[in-house]
Amino acid sequence: MSWWDDALHRATAEVVLAGALAGLVGVQVVLRRLSFFTMALTHATFPGVVLASIIGVNILLGGVVAGGIVALGVAALTRRRGQDASAATGVLLSAGFALGAALVATQSGFSRDLSSFLVGSILTVGPQDLVTTAVALIVVAAVLAAGARSLLLIGFDRAGAQAAGIRVGVWDVVLLLTIQIAVVTMVPAVGTILAVSLIVAPAAAARLWSDRLPVVTALSVGFAVGSGLAGLWASSRWDVAAGASISLTATAVLAVSWLLARVRTTLGRLAVDGAGAHP
Repeated sequence: MSWWDDALHRATAEVVLAGALAGLVGVQVVLRRLSFFTMALTHATFPGVVLASIIGVNILLGGVVAGGIVALGVAALTRRRGQDASAATGVLLSAGFALGAALVATQSGFSRDLSSFLVGSILTVGPQDLVTTAVALIVVAAVLAAGARSLLLIGFDRAGAQAAGIRVGVWDVVLLLTIQIAVVTMVPAVGTILAVSLIVAPAAAARLWSDRLPVVTALSVGFAVGSGLAGLWASSRWDVAAGASISLTATAVLAVSWLLARVRTTLGRLAVDGAGAHP
């Protein structure tokens, strides 16, 4: 039996690839405060995935189309003067998930396990899923590397980026579509609903440890891959859903990082107060 014939081996490779993808994208999501948009995108991708399954085409294709429509819709709505980005995103979130539920309701004999779309089914991934995730990782990494300077400048000084001649609107759309690709690609690993935790939690945890973008990126990827491996191990050890286990592990990493950051801050203040009290 070859290495690829073992379901656990394929699942391990998938969590490493998906974790690296989530870690890279997550840094931009956290820096640009796009967590809510990412959550909306995971919900809005759901009807595309369901429709693709119903008509018998690749679910990734359906997710890409649905997610792309939402990403472009949010970008267009938020460019309108006076339009609240969170309101536009919230409406699309509700509408997308409602459409997915409506599509499911029309199919009394729906043959696909719906839970695999929502929370993932990583132990059933095949070689084609691994190839897809690897290609997505390469493409996303290349896009983020090519636009690193522009994205960083837009994230920290949007007005300054516009003054410098950077096409802010174009890069906004590129980033939204990049996030969408990551979300759809991770459907086999953690599903549409839990993808947001693997994208946001490791990056948010990494942000608590450093302010330097290269360090934050490396930590984010490490935390995401580590959460995936630890979650997969816990899933096989205690027979719990892999997607939920990975999501909870990523959340735990964020919680521990936050607690340690609080302790570090408290100790620093005590040291400063002590030094001031004893000159």
